[in-house]
Amino acid sequence: GDSGDEKQGKSGSSCDFETNLCEVLPEFNLQPGWIRRNGQSGMGPPYSDHNGKDSAYFLSLSSEMQSSSAALRTSVFLPTDEEHPCQIRFHYWVSQMSGTLTVGLQKRSEDTVTNIWQVPGELRNQWNVNTITINSTEKYEVIFSGMLETQRQGENVAIDDITFSEGC
Repeated sequence: GDSGDEKQGKSGSSCDFETNLCEVLPEFNLQPGWIRRNGQSGMGPPYSDHNGKDSAYFLSLSSEMQSSSAALRTSVFLPTDEEHPCQIRFHYWVSQMSGTLTVGLQKRSEDTVTNIWQVPGELRNQWNVNTITINSTEKYEVIFSGMLETQRQGENVAIDDITFSEGC
């Protein structure tokens, strides 16, 4: 509403998925299962991006796909400092029955992913927005993981307009 998400710092980055992924989300970090689509694709909800445009693109993990879970990894980020934490803002859609979206943090020195945010499928088929703040003393990657527990038609997890602050 206030165009705050359109204003980017010099080193901030935004991924709107209109043409492809952005440099922070390299194509090779997109696991099979995520598809870039729009509301006109005939693949069920969501039928538009978070702004209500049915021709605008977003990433979706659909129940019609073979894979029921997939992850999206960012590039490796440098450690944050206290004055400039990394803030990641994104829009998400989770079907009400069986979808889950998780955001995790993987430090370069660790093999495990630490979940830092999760939303279960209790939402009522609508776009929502969230901002996550990350402070890390080590290099790290952020992993967006979608999962569908059932293969019912119309079940979906989607993500749109991921914005990374200058601190990332």
